[in-house]
Amino acid sequence: GSTLPEEIVLLLAHKDSQSWVDSPGANDNGVGTAAVLEIARVIGSFKPRRTIRFLFCNEEHRPWTSVTAAKNAASRGDNLVAIYNLDGLSRGTPEDKAQGRKTNVTLFTEPEGERFADLMAEMNEAYGIGLQQRKLKRERPGDDDGSFVNAGFKHAVINIGSYPYGDPNYHTENDQIEHVDVANLVLATRLSLAAALHVSEG
Repeated sequence: GSTLPEEIVLLLAHKDSQSWVDSPGANDNGVGTAAVLEIARVIGSFKPRRTIRFLFCNEEHRPWTSVTAAKNAASRGDNLVAIYNLDGLSRGTPEDKAQGRKTNVTLFTEPEGERFADLMAEMNEAYGIGLQQRKLKRERPGDDDGSFVNAGFKHAVINIGSYPYGDPNYHTENDQIEHVDVANLVLATRLSLAAALHVSEG
């Protein structure tokens, strides 16, 4: 960060899949990994006011999980002002895909996360991205954002294509690239980028 380097915006994705069921992991979570890589590429020469970090971790395989990363961030005293987990960004329901709907759901666990979920809707409207954006409160911490919630970062949220998970290929050997809705992935990546830059510059 150029003026507030100690304040950190974190974008993360898990890069593994459930290999014990021979799952290629395209929607879970090759798409999130690709989105974080693309955001890093796009802003590579940008000088944000706040620091922007990118984390690639594991969710399905230990010990290289987000649990370790979140605990390390807490022990270092990292000032993570926003945490966006990108997971299954094109994981829509068959009904949404059949109707051509492009969707994104932002899940928050604690009240501190709701404003970051609201920001997604604001950015979607402000930039005319065109996603059908929803927010939902989850009952308990889950996924990689849940690792950060459990470590004390109550404002961590996740961006995901549908919730409850509507992908019939979830955690199966059919989670292949042919089932990725690339257009949905592009829009969700743009929205996540917009939110991260808004926080980094706000």
